[in-house]
Amino acid sequence: MSIAAAAVGRQAWRELARNNSTAAIRRTISLLPKSQQFRPTSSVPAFTANASKAAPRFSQSQQYRSYSSGGSSGDGTKVKFWPFVLVLAAGTGGWVLLINRQKNMPPNPKQTASSSAKPTPAFSPSEVTVLFVLGGPGAGKGTQCTNLVNDFSFHHLSAGDLLRAEQDRPGSQYGQLIQDCIKNGAIVPMEVTVALLENAMADAIAKSGSKKARFLIDGFPRKMDQAFQFEKVVCPAKLVLFFDCPEQVMEGRLLERGKTSGRADDNAESIRKRFRTFVETSMPVVEYYDKEGKVIKVDATPGPKEVYEDVKMKLVGKLGENF
Repeated sequence: MSIAAAAVGRQAWRELARNNSTAAIRRTISLLPKSQQFRPTSSVPAFTANASKAAPRFSQSQQYRSYSSGGSSGDGTKVKFWPFVLVLAAGTGGWVLLINRQKNMPPNPKQTASSSAKPTPAFSPSEVTVLFVLGGPGAGKGTQCTNLVNDFSFHHLSAGDLLRAEQDRPGSQYGQLIQDCIKNGAIVPMEVTVALLENAMADAIAKSGSKKARFLIDGFPRKMDQAFQFEKVVCPAKLVLFFDCPEQVMEGRLLERGKTSGRADDNAESIRKRFRTFVETSMPVVEYYDKEGKVIKVDATPGPKEVYEDVKMKLVGKLGENF
């Protein structure tokens, strides 16, 4: 047999082992030139029969393991993927249901309370009484506060005095800012004023040795945002004492005071700026608390003694004789 025929024989054997079919041998032989082809004789079937007995039988499913979940060949060696798909689908569905359930659950009351809770004021209104004292510059607020301190054990805190003291304090980071605001009749940022008032109240309470105290906050709040900020972080106000006085009267008092006070804002130009600021920003505060029923309005045009008698009478009428 020629070399080509030998090669064909080897190829036929491989094809026979792979496909177990004589047709494969015939296909292989057909690849040779016609001069080298041979016709299988009756021994070929015998050869193929013997070969089929000797050669191992490999089915296609044995050669190439199927990873498909389909098929019905009954071969137990196949890997079934559908159980893994079911487990994956069930886990995903459970996770989605859990997320949706958490979204639809009512919020935790403790979490809601903690997230929406308002800041607690530093002082309780049941222990600390705060009266805002308002009026135009020169209305006589300081004089009347001094009288109330002597007769009713109030602590008098002047927002202006605290700001001036902070302005003069060595190393104060707000000194220049406060000086410029006072000189121009402008309002000092509320964070500065509120912080100074809270610190002064805490010092006064600590010195008194009692948690209960009464405060007259003189010249504050100058704006609505100051009022809201103070009541939110320091203490709600009980009342507002409003000293009403014409501008001409107040201007005359301030110019007279300026001769001896040494204050930079006791001059005609600064006084008029302070008047405008009070009307534009502080009067809305008075009107707001008046609607709340918390304003005691006092005519500050008469002399100090007459004004004080009016203040006492109205305070007792509002708070009772034992306030």
